[in-house]
Amino acid sequence: MRWPRSIQLRLALAISLGVTLLWMAAATVTATILRHEMNEVFDSALQETAQRILPLAVMDIVAREEEGLTQELATLRAHDEFFTYVVRDAQGRPLLTSHAADPGLFPAFDGVGFRQTATHRFYFDAALQETITIAVAEPLDHRAEVAREMRMALALPLLLVIPLSVAVILLAVRLGFRPLRRLRDAVATRGAADLSPVPAHDLPGEVAPIAGAVNQLLARLAAAFEAERSFAANAAHELRTPVAGALAQAQRLQSETSDPDAARRAAEIEATLKRLTRLSEKLMQLARAEGGRLRTGHPADLRPILRMIAEDVGRAEGRGRVALELPQADVLSDMDPDAFAILARNLIENALKHGARETPVSVTLSPAGRLGVTNDGVVIAPETLARLTGRFERADGSGEGSGLGLAIVRTIAERADCVLSLASPAPGRKGGLEAAVDLPTTADRG
Repeated sequence: MRWPRSIQLRLALAISLGVTLLWMAAATVTATILRHEMNEVFDSALQETAQRILPLAVMDIVAREEEGLTQELATLRAHDEFFTYVVRDAQGRPLLTSHAADPGLFPAFDGVGFRQTATHRFYFDAALQETITIAVAEPLDHRAEVAREMRMALALPLLLVIPLSVAVILLAVRLGFRPLRRLRDAVATRGAADLSPVPAHDLPGEVAPIAGAVNQLLARLAAAFEAERSFAANAAHELRTPVAGALAQAQRLQSETSDPDAARRAAEIEATLKRLTRLSEKLMQLARAEGGRLRTGHPADLRPILRMIAEDVGRAEGRGRVALELPQADVLSDMDPDAFAILARNLIENALKHGARETPVSVTLSPAGRLGVTNDGVVIAPETLARLTGRFERADGSGEGSGLGLAIVRTIAERADCVLSLASPAPGRKGGLEAAVDLPTTADRG
Protein backbone atom coordinates (compact mmCIF):
# COMPACT_ATOMS: atom_id res chain seq x y z
CA MET A 1 0.00 0.00 0.00
CA ARG A 2 1.36 3.39 -1.02
CA TRP A 3 0.52 6.33 1.21
CA PRO A 4 -0.69 9.50 -0.54
CA ARG A 5 1.83 12.30 -1.05
CA SER A 6 -0.35 14.77 0.84
CA ILE A 7 0.60 15.14 4.51
CA GLN A 8 -2.98 16.16 5.20
CA LEU A 9 -4.35 12.90 3.79
CA ARG A 10 -1.61 10.85 5.46
CA LEU A 11 -2.40 12.36 8.84
CA ALA A 12 -6.15 11.96 8.37
CA LEU A 13 -5.82 8.34 7.24
CA ALA A 14 -3.40 7.48 10.05
CA ILE A 15 -5.67 8.97 12.72
CA SER A 16 -8.76 7.37 11.17
CA LEU A 17 -7.05 3.98 11.02
CA GLY A 18 -5.88 4.33 14.62
CA VAL A 19 -9.33 5.36 15.84
CA THR A 20 -10.93 2.47 13.92
CA LEU A 21 -8.52 -0.06 15.40
CA LEU A 22 -9.07 1.35 18.89
CA TRP A 23 -12.86 1.17 18.44
CA MET A 24 -12.61 -2.42 17.24
CA ALA A 25 -10.26 -3.37 20.07
CA ALA A 26 -12.54 -1.70 22.61
CA ALA A 27 -15.58 -3.46 21.15
CA THR A 28 -13.78 -6.83 21.27
CA VAL A 29 -12.70 -6.35 24.89
CA THR A 30 -16.20 -5.17 25.82
CA ALA A 31 -17.76 -8.20 24.13
CA THR A 32 -15.40 -10.52 25.99
CA ILE A 33 -16.16 -8.94 29.34
CA LEU A 34 -19.90 -8.93 28.66
CA ARG A 35 -19.83 -12.60 27.65
CA HIS A 36 -18.07 -13.49 30.87
CA GLU A 37 -20.60 -11.51 32.88
CA MET A 38 -23.42 -13.04 30.86
CA ASN A 39 -22.20 -16.56 31.67
CA GLU A 40 -22.14 -15.66 35.33
CA VAL A 41 -25.71 -14.37 35.10
CA PHE A 42 -26.91 -17.51 33.32
CA ASP A 43 -25.11 -19.76 35.81
CA SER A 44 -26.72 -17.84 38.64
CA ALA A 45 -30.10 -18.29 36.95
CA LEU A 46 -29.49 -22.05 36.68
CA GLN A 47 -28.57 -22.25 40.34
CA GLU A 48 -31.50 -20.04 41.41
CA THR A 49 -33.93 -22.14 39.36
CA ALA A 50 -32.69 -25.37 40.94
CA GLN A 51 -32.86 -24.02 44.48
CA ARG A 52 -36.41 -22.70 43.98
CA ILE A 53 -37.83 -25.79 42.27
CA LEU A 54 -36.18 -28.47 44.45
CA PRO A 55 -38.04 -27.67 47.75
CA LEU A 56 -41.36 -27.61 45.91
CA ALA A 57 -40.55 -30.86 44.15
CA VAL A 58 -39.56 -32.54 47.45
CA MET A 59 -42.89 -31.59 49.04
CA ASP A 60 -44.79 -32.89 46.03
CA ILE A 61 -42.87 -36.15 45.87
CA VAL A 62 -43.07 -36.84 49.61
CA ALA A 63 -46.83 -36.27 49.52
CA ARG A 64 -47.36 -38.84 46.76
CA GLU A 65 -49.09 -42.11 47.53
CA GLU A 66 -47.22 -43.99 44.79
CA GLU A 67 -43.45 -44.16 44.66
CA GLY A 68 -41.35 -44.04 41.48
CA LEU A 69 -44.08 -42.27 39.49
CA THR A 70 -42.77 -39.86 36.85
CA GLN A 71 -44.74 -36.66 36.58
CA GLU A 72 -44.35 -34.18 33.68
CA LEU A 73 -45.49 -30.68 34.36
CA ALA A 74 -47.77 -29.28 31.71
CA THR A 75 -47.26 -25.77 30.29
CA LEU A 76 -49.92 -23.13 30.66
CA ARG A 77 -49.19 -21.52 27.26
CA ALA A 78 -46.67 -21.97 24.44
CA HIS A 79 -43.29 -20.33 24.99
CA ASP A 80 -39.59 -20.84 24.41
CA GLU A 81 -38.24 -22.83 27.30
CA PHE A 82 -34.51 -22.22 27.64
CA PHE A 83 -34.25 -23.85 31.09
CA THR A 84 -35.40 -27.46 31.51
CA TYR A 85 -35.09 -29.63 34.62
CA VAL A 86 -35.34 -33.22 35.81
CA VAL A 87 -35.88 -34.35 39.43
CA ARG A 88 -34.62 -37.87 40.17
CA ASP A 89 -34.57 -40.24 43.13
CA ALA A 90 -31.52 -41.95 44.58
CA GLN A 91 -31.72 -44.68 41.91
CA GLY A 92 -31.72 -42.06 39.14
CA ARG A 93 -35.34 -42.56 38.17
CA PRO A 94 -37.09 -39.38 36.92
CA LEU A 95 -39.75 -38.22 39.36
CA LEU A 96 -40.57 -34.79 37.96
CA THR A 97 -39.67 -33.13 34.63
CA SER A 98 -40.44 -29.90 32.85
CA HIS A 99 -42.65 -30.25 29.79
CA ALA A 100 -39.77 -29.90 27.24
CA ALA A 101 -37.13 -31.86 29.18
CA ASP A 102 -35.53 -34.96 27.65
CA PRO A 103 -34.24 -37.09 30.54
CA GLY A 104 -31.84 -38.84 28.18
CA LEU A 105 -29.83 -35.62 27.78
CA PHE A 106 -29.27 -35.23 31.51
CA PRO A 107 -26.18 -36.97 32.87
CA ALA A 108 -26.27 -38.92 36.16
CA PHE A 109 -25.89 -37.01 39.41
CA ASP A 110 -22.32 -36.98 40.68
CA GLY A 111 -22.39 -34.13 43.16
CA VAL A 112 -23.69 -30.63 43.62
CA GLY A 113 -22.34 -28.08 41.12
CA PHE A 114 -22.04 -27.20 37.45
CA ARG A 115 -21.41 -29.61 34.60
CA GLN A 116 -21.15 -29.07 30.87
CA THR A 117 -21.51 -31.30 27.84
CA ALA A 118 -21.10 -30.56 24.17
CA THR A 119 -24.63 -29.19 23.96
CA HIS A 120 -25.80 -28.08 27.42
CA ARG A 121 -24.79 -26.41 30.65
CA PHE A 122 -26.12 -28.13 33.83
CA TYR A 123 -26.49 -27.35 37.49
CA PHE A 124 -27.02 -30.19 39.98
CA ASP A 125 -28.40 -29.93 43.50
CA ALA A 126 -29.74 -32.45 46.07
CA ALA A 127 -32.01 -32.72 49.10
CA LEU A 128 -32.86 -35.35 51.78
CA GLN A 129 -29.30 -36.60 51.91
CA GLU A 130 -29.07 -36.77 48.13
CA THR A 131 -32.06 -39.12 47.85
CA ILE A 132 -33.74 -36.53 45.66
CA THR A 133 -31.66 -34.63 43.09
CA ILE A 134 -32.40 -31.97 40.51
CA ALA A 135 -30.60 -31.10 37.30
CA VAL A 136 -31.37 -27.85 35.50
CA ALA A 137 -30.12 -27.58 31.91
CA GLU A 138 -29.61 -24.71 29.50
CA PRO A 139 -28.67 -25.21 25.79
CA LEU A 140 -25.28 -23.77 24.88
CA ASP A 141 -26.84 -22.59 21.62
CA HIS A 142 -28.93 -20.16 23.64
CA ARG A 143 -25.84 -18.61 25.18
CA ALA A 144 -24.11 -18.49 21.78
CA GLU A 145 -27.13 -16.75 20.24
CA VAL A 146 -27.21 -14.19 23.04
CA ALA A 147 -23.47 -13.61 22.56
CA ARG A 148 -23.96 -13.07 18.81
CA GLU A 149 -26.78 -10.60 19.40
CA MET A 150 -24.62 -8.78 21.92
CA ARG A 151 -21.74 -8.54 19.45
CA MET A 152 -24.10 -7.29 16.76
CA ALA A 153 -25.45 -4.69 19.18
CA LEU A 154 -21.88 -3.50 19.71
CA ALA A 155 -20.88 -3.68 16.03
CA LEU A 156 -23.87 -1.99 14.42
CA PRO A 157 -23.28 1.39 16.09
CA LEU A 158 -19.64 1.19 14.98
CA LEU A 159 -20.75 0.99 11.36
CA LEU A 160 -22.19 4.47 11.85
CA VAL A 161 -19.73 5.86 14.39
CA ILE A 162 -16.55 4.94 12.50
CA PRO A 163 -17.50 6.68 9.18
CA LEU A 164 -18.67 9.72 11.15
CA SER A 165 -15.39 9.70 13.09
CA VAL A 166 -13.39 9.50 9.85
CA ALA A 167 -15.38 12.40 8.38
CA VAL A 168 -14.88 14.50 11.51
CA ILE A 169 -11.15 13.68 11.53
CA LEU A 170 -10.80 14.66 7.85
CA LEU A 171 -12.62 17.93 8.50
CA ALA A 172 -10.56 18.67 11.61
CA VAL A 173 -7.27 17.94 9.81
CA ARG A 174 -8.32 20.09 6.87
CA LEU A 175 -9.22 22.97 9.17
CA GLY A 176 -5.95 22.48 11.03
CA PHE A 177 -3.98 22.74 7.78
CA ARG A 178 -5.74 25.95 6.73
CA PRO A 179 -2.90 28.24 7.96
CA LEU A 180 -0.43 26.12 6.01
CA ARG A 181 -2.54 26.45 2.87
CA ARG A 182 -2.68 30.22 3.39
CA LEU A 183 1.11 30.27 3.62
CA ARG A 184 1.38 28.14 0.48
CA ASP A 185 -0.97 30.45 -1.43
CA ALA A 186 0.88 33.54 -0.21
CA VAL A 187 4.13 32.15 -1.61
CA ALA A 188 2.69 30.61 -4.79
CA THR A 189 0.61 33.57 -5.99
CA ARG A 190 3.26 36.26 -5.76
CA GLY A 191 5.18 37.30 -8.85
CA ALA A 192 8.89 36.93 -9.54
CA ALA A 193 9.60 40.51 -8.51
CA ASP A 194 7.71 40.35 -5.21
CA LEU A 195 10.21 39.54 -2.48
CA SER A 196 8.23 41.10 0.37
CA PRO A 197 7.81 38.99 3.56
CA VAL A 198 4.92 36.56 3.71
CA PRO A 199 2.35 37.15 6.51
CA ALA A 200 3.34 35.16 9.60
CA HIS A 201 1.51 36.82 12.51
CA ASP A 202 -1.43 34.39 12.76
CA LEU A 203 0.34 31.11 11.99
CA PRO A 204 0.43 28.26 14.56
CA GLY A 205 3.66 27.46 16.34
CA GLU A 206 4.50 24.52 14.08
CA VAL A 207 4.20 26.58 10.88
CA ALA A 208 5.53 29.95 12.04
CA PRO A 209 9.21 28.82 11.88
CA ILE A 210 8.69 27.82 8.23
CA ALA A 211 7.30 31.26 7.42
CA GLY A 212 10.19 32.84 9.31
CA ALA A 213 12.72 30.80 7.32
CA VAL A 214 10.98 31.75 4.05
CA ASN A 215 11.06 35.43 5.00
CA GLN A 216 14.75 35.20 5.84
CA LEU A 217 15.42 33.59 2.46
CA LEU A 218 13.38 36.28 0.70
CA ALA A 219 15.31 38.98 2.54
CA ARG A 220 18.64 37.44 1.50
CA LEU A 221 17.46 37.14 -2.11
CA ALA A 222 16.24 40.73 -2.12
CA ALA A 223 19.59 41.91 -0.75
CA ALA A 224 21.50 39.86 -3.32
CA PHE A 225 19.37 41.11 -6.22
CA GLU A 226 19.65 44.69 -5.01
CA ALA A 227 23.43 44.39 -4.75
CA GLU A 228 23.57 42.96 -8.27
CA ARG A 229 21.33 45.69 -9.69
CA SER A 230 23.21 48.42 -7.85
CA PHE A 231 26.55 47.13 -9.08
CA ALA A 232 25.37 46.96 -12.71
CA ALA A 233 23.76 50.39 -12.57
CA ASN A 234 26.69 52.04 -10.75
CA ALA A 235 29.27 50.40 -12.97
CA ALA A 236 27.43 51.49 -16.12
CA HIS A 237 27.00 55.00 -14.74
CA GLU A 238 30.63 55.32 -13.68
CA LEU A 239 31.82 54.15 -17.09
CA ARG A 240 30.04 56.95 -18.88
CA THR A 241 32.45 59.76 -18.02
CA PRO A 242 35.78 58.00 -18.74
CA VAL A 243 34.38 56.38 -21.89
CA ALA A 244 33.08 59.73 -23.10
CA GLY A 245 36.47 61.28 -22.43
CA ALA A 246 38.30 58.49 -24.23
CA LEU A 247 35.87 58.75 -27.15
CA ALA A 248 36.50 62.47 -27.42
CA GLN A 249 40.28 61.91 -27.43
CA ALA A 250 39.95 59.27 -30.15
CA GLN A 251 37.87 61.60 -32.31
CA ARG A 252 40.35 64.45 -31.73
CA LEU A 253 43.23 62.16 -32.64
CA GLN A 254 41.53 61.33 -35.94
CA SER A 255 41.05 64.98 -36.78
CA GLU A 256 44.61 66.04 -35.88
CA THR A 257 46.75 63.21 -37.23
CA SER A 258 47.98 62.99 -40.79
CA ASP A 259 49.22 59.42 -40.42
CA PRO A 260 46.74 57.03 -42.12
CA ASP A 261 47.65 54.15 -39.80
CA ALA A 262 47.15 56.28 -36.70
CA ALA A 263 43.82 57.54 -38.05
CA ARG A 264 42.69 53.96 -38.76
CA ARG A 265 43.62 52.83 -35.27
CA ALA A 266 41.88 55.86 -33.78
CA ALA A 267 38.74 54.99 -35.76
CA GLU A 268 38.87 51.44 -34.40
CA ILE A 269 39.23 52.79 -30.89
CA GLU A 270 36.26 55.10 -31.49
CA ALA A 271 34.10 52.17 -32.70
CA THR A 272 35.07 50.09 -29.68
CA LEU A 273 34.30 52.92 -27.28
CA LYS A 274 30.90 53.45 -28.93
CA ARG A 275 30.09 49.74 -28.41
CA LEU A 276 31.15 50.09 -24.79
CA THR A 277 28.87 53.11 -24.44
CA ARG A 278 25.92 51.19 -25.87
CA LEU A 279 26.70 48.25 -23.57
CA SER A 280 26.75 50.52 -20.51
CA GLU A 281 23.38 51.96 -21.57
CA LYS A 282 21.94 48.44 -21.94
CA LEU A 283 23.26 47.48 -18.51
CA MET A 284 21.57 50.52 -16.99
CA GLN A 285 18.33 49.61 -18.76
CA LEU A 286 18.57 46.04 -17.45
CA ALA A 287 19.15 47.30 -13.93
CA ARG A 288 16.16 49.63 -14.34
CA ALA A 289 14.00 46.74 -15.55
CA GLU A 290 14.99 44.45 -12.67
CA GLY A 291 14.70 46.98 -9.87
CA GLY A 292 12.03 49.47 -10.79
CA ARG A 293 8.28 49.61 -10.24
CA LEU A 294 6.91 48.78 -13.69
CA ARG A 295 3.17 49.17 -12.96
CA THR A 296 2.01 52.63 -11.86
CA GLY A 297 -1.68 51.88 -11.28
CA HIS A 298 -2.62 54.92 -13.41
CA PRO A 299 -3.54 54.06 -17.02
CA ALA A 300 -2.09 56.17 -19.81
CA ASP A 301 -2.21 56.04 -23.61
CA LEU A 302 0.75 54.08 -25.06
CA ARG A 303 0.45 55.39 -28.61
CA PRO A 304 2.36 58.69 -28.18
CA ILE A 305 5.22 56.88 -26.46
CA LEU A 306 5.50 54.27 -29.20
CA ARG A 307 5.26 56.94 -31.94
CA MET A 308 8.08 58.95 -30.32
CA ILE A 309 10.33 55.89 -29.98
CA ALA A 310 9.68 54.72 -33.55
CA GLU A 311 10.43 58.18 -34.97
CA ASP A 312 13.58 58.55 -32.87
CA VAL A 313 14.97 55.17 -33.92
CA GLY A 314 13.86 55.75 -37.52
CA ARG A 315 15.81 59.02 -37.73
CA ALA A 316 18.94 57.30 -36.47
CA GLU A 317 18.64 54.36 -38.86
CA GLY A 318 17.42 56.16 -41.95
CA ARG A 319 14.14 57.24 -43.46
CA GLY A 320 11.66 54.46 -44.23
CA ARG A 321 13.34 51.84 -42.04
CA VAL A 322 10.45 51.73 -39.50
CA ALA A 323 6.82 51.22 -40.58
CA LEU A 324 4.54 52.16 -37.68
CA GLU A 325 0.87 51.20 -37.46
CA LEU A 326 -1.24 52.52 -34.56
CA PRO A 327 -4.96 52.10 -33.76
CA GLN A 328 -7.37 55.05 -33.83
CA ALA A 329 -8.56 54.60 -30.23
CA ASP A 330 -6.48 55.04 -27.08
CA VAL A 331 -4.57 52.01 -25.79
CA LEU A 332 -4.66 52.56 -22.04
CA SER A 333 -2.22 50.72 -19.77
CA ASP A 334 -0.80 51.29 -16.29
CA MET A 335 2.63 50.09 -17.40
CA ASP A 336 5.37 52.55 -16.48
CA PRO A 337 5.98 54.81 -19.54
CA ASP A 338 9.78 54.65 -19.16
CA ALA A 339 9.66 50.85 -18.96
CA PHE A 340 7.42 50.68 -22.05
CA ALA A 341 9.77 53.02 -23.93
CA ILE A 342 12.79 50.85 -23.04
CA LEU A 343 10.90 47.71 -24.12
CA ALA A 344 9.77 49.20 -27.45
CA ARG A 345 13.19 50.70 -28.24
CA ASN A 346 14.98 47.42 -27.65
CA LEU A 347 12.51 45.46 -29.79
CA ILE A 348 12.78 47.92 -32.69
CA GLU A 349 16.58 48.27 -32.49
CA ASN A 350 16.99 44.49 -32.28
CA ALA A 351 14.75 44.00 -35.35
CA LEU A 352 16.68 46.65 -37.33
CA LYS A 353 20.07 45.30 -36.33
CA HIS A 354 19.37 41.65 -37.23
CA GLY A 355 16.85 42.06 -40.08
CA ALA A 356 17.21 42.59 -43.81
CA ARG A 357 18.16 46.21 -44.56
CA GLU A 358 16.15 46.38 -47.76
CA THR A 359 12.86 45.67 -45.95
CA PRO A 360 11.40 48.01 -43.30
CA VAL A 361 10.65 46.79 -39.80
CA SER A 362 6.92 46.59 -39.07
CA VAL A 363 5.82 47.98 -35.69
CA THR A 364 2.14 47.52 -34.77
CA LEU A 365 0.06 48.15 -31.67
CA SER A 366 -3.40 46.55 -31.52
CA PRO A 367 -6.37 48.01 -29.62
CA ALA A 368 -6.07 45.06 -27.21
CA GLY A 369 -2.51 46.10 -26.29
CA ARG A 370 -0.49 43.65 -28.39
CA LEU A 371 2.81 45.18 -29.50
CA GLY A 372 4.34 43.42 -32.49
CA VAL A 373 7.73 44.07 -34.11
CA THR A 374 8.50 42.10 -37.30
CA ASN A 375 11.50 42.05 -39.64
CA ASP A 376 12.63 40.04 -42.65
CA GLY A 377 15.61 37.73 -42.72
CA VAL A 378 16.64 34.13 -42.42
CA VAL A 379 14.58 31.64 -40.42
CA ILE A 380 15.90 31.14 -36.89
CA ALA A 381 16.10 27.55 -35.66
CA PRO A 382 13.77 26.67 -32.73
CA GLU A 383 16.66 25.80 -30.41
CA THR A 384 18.29 29.17 -31.16
CA LEU A 385 14.97 30.96 -30.74
CA ALA A 386 14.52 29.39 -27.29
CA ARG A 387 17.73 30.93 -25.97
CA LEU A 388 17.50 34.38 -27.58
CA THR A 389 16.03 35.97 -24.46
CA GLY A 390 19.06 35.01 -22.39
CA ARG A 391 21.74 37.54 -21.56
CA PHE A 392 24.50 38.06 -24.15
CA GLU A 393 22.81 35.68 -26.60
CA ARG A 394 22.92 36.44 -30.35
CA ALA A 395 21.08 34.58 -33.10
CA ASP A 396 24.05 34.40 -35.51
CA GLY A 397 26.74 34.10 -32.83
CA SER A 398 28.54 37.18 -34.15
CA GLY A 399 29.76 40.04 -32.06
CA GLU A 400 27.19 42.43 -33.55
CA GLY A 401 25.03 43.94 -30.81
CA SER A 402 25.28 43.63 -27.05
CA GLY A 403 23.16 40.47 -26.71
CA LEU A 404 21.05 42.20 -24.05
CA GLY A 405 18.13 43.64 -26.05
CA LEU A 406 15.72 40.69 -25.82
CA ALA A 407 16.94 39.92 -22.28
CA ILE A 408 15.86 43.43 -21.26
CA VAL A 409 12.51 42.96 -23.03
CA ARG A 410 11.94 39.61 -21.32
CA THR A 411 12.79 41.07 -17.89
CA ILE A 412 10.40 44.00 -18.34
CA ALA A 413 7.66 41.67 -19.58
CA GLU A 414 8.04 39.38 -16.57
CA ARG A 415 8.07 42.25 -14.08
CA ALA A 416 5.07 43.95 -15.68
CA ASP A 417 2.98 40.75 -16.00
CA CYS A 418 3.22 40.74 -19.79
CA VAL A 419 3.68 37.83 -22.19
CA LEU A 420 6.61 37.86 -24.66
CA SER A 421 6.44 35.51 -27.65
CA LEU A 422 8.92 34.96 -30.50
CA ALA A 423 8.05 33.38 -33.85
CA SER A 424 10.29 32.55 -36.80
CA PRO A 425 9.39 32.63 -39.60
CA ALA A 426 7.18 35.61 -38.89
CA PRO A 427 3.44 34.95 -39.43
CA GLY A 428 2.55 35.49 -43.10
CA ARG A 429 6.21 35.61 -44.21
CA LYS A 430 8.78 33.11 -45.44
CA GLY A 431 11.44 34.25 -42.99
CA GLY A 432 12.23 36.86 -40.41
CA LEU A 433 11.25 37.13 -36.75
CA GLU A 434 8.18 38.47 -34.96
CA ALA A 435 8.54 39.57 -31.35
CA ALA A 436 5.15 40.23 -29.73
CA VAL A 437 4.30 41.45 -26.23
CA ASP A 438 0.79 41.34 -24.77
CA LEU A 439 0.76 44.48 -22.63
CA PRO A 440 -1.45 44.96 -19.55
CA THR A 441 -4.41 47.18 -20.46
CA THR A 442 -7.54 48.43 -18.78
CA ALA A 443 -9.50 45.99 -20.96
CA ASP A 444 -7.79 43.10 -19.14
CA ARG A 445 -9.14 44.33 -15.79
CA GLY A 446 -12.56 45.13 -17.15
